[in-house]
Amino acid sequence: MAAPKRGRTASAQSKPGRSLALILIAIVALTGGMFLSGHTTPRLGIDLAGGTSITLKAKADQGSAINKANMDTAVDIMNRRVNGLGVSEAEVQTQGNDNIIVNIPKGTNSKEAQQQVGTTAKLYFRPVLATEPSGTAAQSPSPSASSSGSSSPKPSGSPSSTASSGQKATSPGSASPTATATSQGRAVSDALKADSTPSPSASGSGKPSATPSASPSGGSAANSELQAQYAALNCAKATDRAKAGKNAKPGDTTVACGEIDGNWYKYLLGPAAVDGTEVKKAQAVFNTQSAAGWQVQMTFTGSGAKKFADITGQLAQKPDPQNEFGIVLDGDVVSSPVVHEAITGGQAEISGSFKQEEAQSLANMLSYGALPLSFQEQSVTTVTAALGGEQLHAGLLAGAIGLALVVIYLVVYYRGLSIVAMASLLVSAILTYVIMSLLGPAIHFALNLPAVCGAIVAIGITADSFIVYFERIRDEIREGRSLRPAVERAWPRARRTILVSDFVSFLAAAVLFIVTVGKVQGFAFTLGLTTLLDVVVVFFFTKPLMTLLARRKFFANGHKWSGLDPKSLGAKPPLRRTRRPAGPAAGSVDPKEA
Repeated sequence: MAAPKRGRTASAQSKPGRSLALILIAIVALTGGMFLSGHTTPRLGIDLAGGTSITLKAKADQGSAINKANMDTAVDIMNRRVNGLGVSEAEVQTQGNDNIIVNIPKGTNSKEAQQQVGTTAKLYFRPVLATEPSGTAAQSPSPSASSSGSSSPKPSGSPSSTASSGQKATSPGSASPTATATSQGRAVSDALKADSTPSPSASGSGKPSATPSASPSGGSAANSELQAQYAALNCAKATDRAKAGKNAKPGDTTVACGEIDGNWYKYLLGPAAVDGTEVKKAQAVFNTQSAAGWQVQMTFTGSGAKKFADITGQLAQKPDPQNEFGIVLDGDVVSSPVVHEAITGGQAEISGSFKQEEAQSLANMLSYGALPLSFQEQSVTTVTAALGGEQLHAGLLAGAIGLALVVIYLVVYYRGLSIVAMASLLVSAILTYVIMSLLGPAIHFALNLPAVCGAIVAIGITADSFIVYFERIRDEIREGRSLRPAVERAWPRARRTILVSDFVSFLAAAVLFIVTVGKVQGFAFTLGLTTLLDVVVVFFFTKPLMTLLARRKFFANGHKWSGLDPKSLGAKPPLRRTRRPAGPAAGSVDPKEA
């Protein structure tokens, strides 16, 4: 009876060149992408490259107390805001009882982060009582005002197609901007009278309508003051814009400024009809169906949807410009859509001449909500990278010394096998560097000192994987096997050990990344990344390279400098398949043996 064939260990022995070619192609593709992106070096954190440090002081002027809970909430919202802008590795932490320190690395849009980080992001939807152009736009308008725009009408069929930012009928240089104070005063006065008259349809609408004051003279005095503010308001001046509507409460009639198509407009606005806290979700999207471009889509809560439907239903019945509602963010009108009919369904859009960054910035603030406290900017300082540069130099020196010691150990102990280890370390280093460079523009990863430490620790983890495999091969040789079968038989056992070891390291890095904040996350991220790359390098480079070298006489014959000398390893005599002794004559064969 023929003995069954003993299967040879197939694995990657047959075509190791495929794996080597695959990882070579990956390295070339990633390196090419790095040069094409223009980011040939990893993005550095604030401790290495410098940046901006902002100190904010909390003020209890919104009815909220300055306590640990509110400060922690503010830190969390600020952290999400700056990271939503792509300012990775930013540090947001409390200092003392009422201060928050925000450190923003160099190379990011620190100006935009500075403008957003401490803003309360109060959003209100107010009916427009009167509006007209107010001078020309300044050369450098405020960022919040530059987010505004007048959009073309939305395509029919969209959930908010009835609310579009109609173009103003007048433009600078037309008769309207130069209207006399008398006619202007009459228009504003009529608007204020209309606003102070309770609307019969306002009941149950949720719109906080203005109630007439108890004293007619008091109401006339308030109206006259608003008339004077509106008449004197010049939105082309930054000082006037800063004062417009300052300290106005949601239930007050107020004035505000907004920039539309490069022109400043001033607004007389009624009491807030919908609060920004009733916006459930906001996101920036690009509308490919029309020329509107970037838009901010909003989804309201249940109560917000009802209020929004009620106010748009009321505005649709009024003449221009009182059929508009102003979307007011932190006192600035970012859009003033014209309403033609009630908008139901709880969804709406803010559209206009938005750039991508502006739309995302607005959606970012609306999504993450308002701060529980207001903050005053105490100081903005530029952090130099001098100290960080010294620390980086010391860290790189420590890494170089550690790498040199590892190489010396590999050469002394493994001799020829050290070529495989050093080549694998080189491939791992190239992949780590290229991927870190690409992650800078992709996910805004910044390399800080703890991340450098994580990369240094990864040298030991990577070298440990090679040592496990080499020792398994040497164990097989000690059992008397030749190199080629030893390489293949050692791989399954080494592979299990390597995967378990790397899984534990990656799990530790993942937990550390989740439960920590700030710079420690840089260490955890780098450790996890290099652990994954270790698996890739061992499987697609180290093992196939070892298979190829096993076919070379220098290693296959066990040269004393190969690190695989059977004699120096104390190998047993070669394992050979022994032949069965010749049996007796066929007639005398025992049936059981047969």
